[in-house]
Amino acid sequence: MRVPPEEFESLVEQALAGLPEEWAELLDNVAVLVEDEPDPEDLEAMGMDPEEELLGLYQGVPLAERDTFYMGALPDRVVLYRGPILRACDNRRDVIREIRDTLVHELGHHFGMAEDDMPY
Repeated sequence: MRVPPEEFESLVEQALAGLPEEWAELLDNVAVLVEDEPDPEDLEAMGMDPEEELLGLYQGVPLAERDTFYMGALPDRVVLYRGPILRACDNRRDVIREIRDTLVHELGHHFGMAEDDMPY
């Protein structure tokens, strides 16, 4: 599946814009980024084999774990990986769905949800 980088980023922006309003209000100090591929170090830190596909990653301090020391912290990051998402999809509809699902999943970590509690 091929989607140019600019179009992929536009699809991510559309997915962000389509989030429930109550979620958007809780995304203060969160940067949503698109990268082509995950770093091998990130895969290793997560206990993944190099051939496994990582679609997205949350890096930060979940809302429930923040305290007064969080003030002035760098933004949390949600990274969506373009290459793995495109390789997991067969058509544009799949890409749009996977972007949304991956975004919701990674934001679930931001909200403090455990992996087993994720909706996707």
